[in-house]
Amino acid sequence: MPDAAAASFFQHLLTAWHPSYVNALLATAVLLPVLLRARAETSLLRNTLIFIVVVLLLIFGSGMAAWLGYAQSAGAMDEIASLVLGVLLIRLSGLLLFRVLLPASGLTPPRILEDILIVLAYIGWGLVRLRYAGLDLGSLVATSAVITGIIAFAMQDTLGNILGGIALQLDNSIHIGDWIRVDDVSGRVTEVHWRHTAVRTRNGEIVVLPNSLLMKAKFTVVGRDDTPQWRRWIHFSVSYQVAPQKVINAVEKALIDADILHVSHQPAPQCIVMDYKEGATQYAVRYWLTNPQFDDPTDSAIRVHIYAALQRQGYVLAHPCLDVNLTSENDERDSRTREKELSLRQKTLRRIGLFAGLSDEEITHLASSLTYAQFARGDVMTRQGAVAHWLYILISGEADVWFENEGQPRRFLTTLPTGHVFGEMGLMTGEPRRATVSARTDAECYRIDKKSFEHIMQSRPELAEVFANILTERNRQLVAVQQEKQPVDQAQQHARLLASIRNFFRLENS
Repeated sequence: MPDAAAASFFQHLLTAWHPSYVNALLATAVLLPVLLRARAETSLLRNTLIFIVVVLLLIFGSGMAAWLGYAQSAGAMDEIASLVLGVLLIRLSGLLLFRVLLPASGLTPPRILEDILIVLAYIGWGLVRLRYAGLDLGSLVATSAVITGIIAFAMQDTLGNILGGIALQLDNSIHIGDWIRVDDVSGRVTEVHWRHTAVRTRNGEIVVLPNSLLMKAKFTVVGRDDTPQWRRWIHFSVSYQVAPQKVINAVEKALIDADILHVSHQPAPQCIVMDYKEGATQYAVRYWLTNPQFDDPTDSAIRVHIYAALQRQGYVLAHPCLDVNLTSENDERDSRTREKELSLRQKTLRRIGLFAGLSDEEITHLASSLTYAQFARGDVMTRQGAVAHWLYILISGEADVWFENEGQPRRFLTTLPTGHVFGEMGLMTGEPRRATVSARTDAECYRIDKKSFEHIMQSRPELAEVFANILTERNRQLVAVQQEKQPVDQAQQHARLLASIRNFFRLENS
């Protein structure tokens, strides 16, 4: 008797295993490895195993109920098992189609299209199972108009989100990867689902925006793959006393020459006059940002370069119209400050071999006429071929020296540390710059102009010989660094430089 009961039990379990179950599980076994190889998602494997375990439990429960004589319960669990297994196959087939086959063929349909089609497939499969269960779908549709209206009214927001998501995808308003701004939310689109659009802000937060909100409200796409540049505005003010064309030329030249990360060279940055108000001229710099993720740091870098460019020209940012500066002036304190600065400049000049032959009085005269110049990292300090009658003393930071040949990439020569001098040929002879020097770091310099040095040269013409010797040696070192193969006659070079110095400073040939 027990053997007969056991045989009957196993017979019912085997009966519960329809051939369709076997075929469906075999299909799952084929699809799953393909998807795992293409997507490598642990959640896919976990969810699939959960579905399979649920199906197996339902099949076992159906066989058990049939063996105990509960035919109705057995049939219900059999239908549920078929429904769950069908949902699993629809999901895996959808992933295979939209995540593997279509991308492999070069097509990238919107994610929301995948979600909607799979949901429709779920609904269709559910209706099929209801039909097989014996439910008359025609009578169900005919008698469910009121229920449908109630459900539609209750889900109007959800339906609005779904329709909004479809519209956004079909008219290409938003793509994954776009940078958008909605009210006070700004970030990059990471997902577009049937109900919402996910935006990751620059702070790393994920903001969920209902699709219906995007359809009703105004949003701005500030950057995407086909238009990677985003124009930014930086505002500043300078006193009326400075001519606008001087400010525009100084700022534009500094920004165009500088190598600033994430700033486009084409179109080039522009400086324009915006207005005259509040006691100052209002300016704005317009530049194109190549990566919207770095908007604030790049704005900061532009402001640093603007400040340095203005400072080099001796211009200052305008004070607010109602700004009142109250200071307690003290002649003794100001005198100490000037003496301290003058002493520092004298020590700096005495450490430079070019001025070793100057007397203390001449050093003092030269120190009092130095001009302070500040450069931001990436600024061009001197341009090869330019004519400028001054030299720079690097008192802080580092500078790179480049040699440029027309039609060829510029060649790096050397890096100048703090304490070095460059541009001495322009100061002594008026010749064009022989190399380009750019600020490797933020740098501070003292500038010596021809006007400041001319008095010394005319009072002591014999210094021309000393400077000619020094410049001849400097020229020999530059030629060696540039690796020029043609030999240079040092005597002829010395004579040429001596004649250039005397002519430049209008010294008598003696």
